[in-house]
Amino acid sequence: MIMGSMIKVGMADLKACKCPDSLTTLGLGSCVGVALYDPVTKVSGLLHCMLPDSTQFRNNTNVAKFADTGIDELIKQMKSLGANDSRLVAKIAGGAQMFANRTNSEALRVGERNVIAVKQKLKSLNIRILSQDCGENFGRTVEFYSETGDYVIKAVGKPQKAI
Repeated sequence: MIMGSMIKVGMADLKACKCPDSLTTLGLGSCVGVALYDPVTKVSGLLHCMLPDSTQFRNNTNVAKFADTGIDELIKQMKSLGANDSRLVAKIAGGAQMFANRTNSEALRVGERNVIAVKQKLKSLNIRILSQDCGENFGRTVEFYSETGDYVIKAVGKPQKAI
């Protein structure tokens, strides 16, 4: 296995890369890490989105903050590296319920709303979700390997797993 570089994706950030490089993002709580992959060209992308819907905000200059605009921008960057959008597949992780909620307040259900928004956006683009590790109440750090398409999930006190 050729080891490329591990590219860090910050919060409300996105990056695309080619094999052998890999992508990682730390501390996905209610945020969702959306990994997109073209299995033929091995072009990968990772989005760390914080909020479900850019249309709720007036000056949203950071497209990566939102599920809807972030996925569009990620696909654009991946296509510039040679990905074909008709072949893209997705793996998603995160969307945790980080605060024990006694109320069922919409504002506190950001994680769940992020996951729903990501799924709706991917469905609208005909991008199939191969696997997911979402919800529950713990944060995750993820690594996406462009060579294999493995999405490795790490969470404190849980066994590491690849989805």
